[in-house]
Parts: sequence; C-alpha cells; structure tokens
Amino acid sequence: MISQLPPSTRRHALRLAGLALAAVVASCATKPPPVVSNTPASDQTAGALPLVNALRAKNGLPPLKIEPTASAAAIYQARRMADADKMEHLMGIGDDFGKRVKASGVKLPAAENIAEGQRDVNAAVTAWINSPKHLHNMLGKYNGLGVALAYAPTSGGKPYWSMVLSSN
Repeated sequence: MISQLPPSTRRHALRLAGLALAAVVASCATKPPPVVSNTPASDQTAGALPLVNALRAKNGLPPLKIEPTASAAAIYQARRMADADKMEHLMGIGDDFGKRVKASGVKLPAAENIAEGQRDVNAAVTAWINSPKHLHNMLGKYNGLGVALAYAPTSGGKPYWSMVLSSN
C-alpha cells in the first residue's frame, strides 16, 4: 500500500502516477476538427495527364481521364501538406486515406502519390516515375486522375504535390 511508504517515496510514487494518468488522458483526447485551409492550391491534372497516359501507353495500359473528385482529393492533400510544411500521407492519429478520399467522392480502390520540392508538373511526374512504389500506382487499374500543387506559406513557398488515382 502506498500509505505504508516513507513520505518522500510516497510523493515520488504519486507524482509518477499523476504523470502516467496525464499521459493516458492525453492519448485518449479527441483530435480537433480539421481546419479549412486558405492556402492556395492549383489543379495540375491537365499538365500531368499526358505524361501519365504516355507512361501507361508504353506499358500497354488504357489512358486515365481527368476526374474532378480525384482532383478535389489531391487539392485537399496538397493543402494539408503545405499547411503542415511536411510531406506525409497521414497527418496525425486517426487519419485515414480511404475515408479522406471517399469524403471527396473518390471511389475505392484509389492510390495517392505525394512529392515535395519539384518546381513544375514535369519534375513531379518524373520523380514519381523514378520511384518504384509511385510508378506502381500510376500503372495500376485506375480510371481517373487528379494532381494538385500547393505552396507552404511558412517555408518560403516550398511546393507540395499530390496525385490521386481513382476508380471513378
């Protein structure tokens, strides 16, 4: 029993118990609702589509089409990354790719490619082609494409790219 411990040991044990309780409570806290971003983003699908379709044609695959829901999902992700100034598919506990893209109207299965630092759409698509996992996504059984670009307001305008491939 804690009451049988010497006073200094008891205080130490109570402090540790308090810290443990605080950690548990903090980990259970619900995350705040997403903030609507004012960060400008642009739809880059029209520039990316011929590059991706040329790649797909070279591999005997049918072309993709511009898909507005995939573009909306790509814009949302590019803004999230620019706002956070980090390239991540998932941002925070509870983030879920499937739920995120479905909220934009994207049918699953879907895939997402992300990039940072490329100054134009050609460089972004080339970076994805040179990455085996991203290349695999672009050669997948998808019908629609959306590509977006947003600049981080806090890092001198670092570009963040997002590509969503959809079954729409």
